[in-house]
Amino acid sequence: MSGETAIEVCNVVKRFRLAASAGSLKTAALDCLRRRPARRFTALDDVSFTVSRGETLGLIGANGAGKSTLLSIIAGTMVATSGHVRTRGVVSSLLELGAGFHPDLTGRENVFLHGSVIGLNRREMTRRYEDIVAFAELERFIDIPVKFYSSGMYVRLAFATAINVNPEVLLVDEVLAVGDQSFQEKCLARIHEMKA
Repeated sequence: MSGETAIEVCNVVKRFRLAASAGSLKTAALDCLRRRPARRFTALDDVSFTVSRGETLGLIGANGAGKSTLLSIIAGTMVATSGHVRTRGVVSSLLELGAGFHPDLTGRENVFLHGSVIGLNRREMTRRYEDIVAFAELERFIDIPVKFYSSGMYVRLAFATAINVNPEVLLVDEVLAVGDQSFQEKCLARIHEMKA
C-alpha cells in the first residue's frame, strides 16, 4: 500500500450462510442429521480496487448488489470471507441509521462513545463536541437518550459526529436519504468542503 493510497481492496469475497427458515432447535437438529448442506449466498466475488488520497469513489448498483456489504468490510464492522482490505488514516462511516449508537445512552454520551471507538481521547472529543452538536442542530435534545430521537435526529447526530472527527476516509451509504432536504444539502456541502 503506497503512501498515496487511502483504501486498498484486494480479491475480497463475502459469502453468507442462508438459513432455510427461522426454524426451531428441532429443525436445526434434523437438518444436521440429514446432512443437508447449508445454502450460501455470495454477496461479493473477487472485488479489487484502490482509492487514492483525495479521490472520491461512488459504488452504484441494484439493491442486493453488495454495496453496503463492501462498505461494512472497509469500515471493519464486517469481515470478508477471503481477500483483504487496508485503509490508511482515520476511517469514519455512516453505513446504517444509528449504527454504533447505543439507544439507552444520550446523544452526548454517544458522541463520546463514537470518539473512543475510533481512537480519539476524551480531551480531543471535548474540543470537537460543540461543533458536532451545532452541526446536528440538536442542542435542546443532546441529553436525551437517542432511542427517543426521530430518524432525522439520528442521522443528524451520526453525520455530525462522523465528519467532525476529521476522517481521512469517510464512508457514506444511503443513510442521508433519511434526513430532510435542507440537512441533506448541508451534508453535501460539508462533504464537498472536505473533498476540497
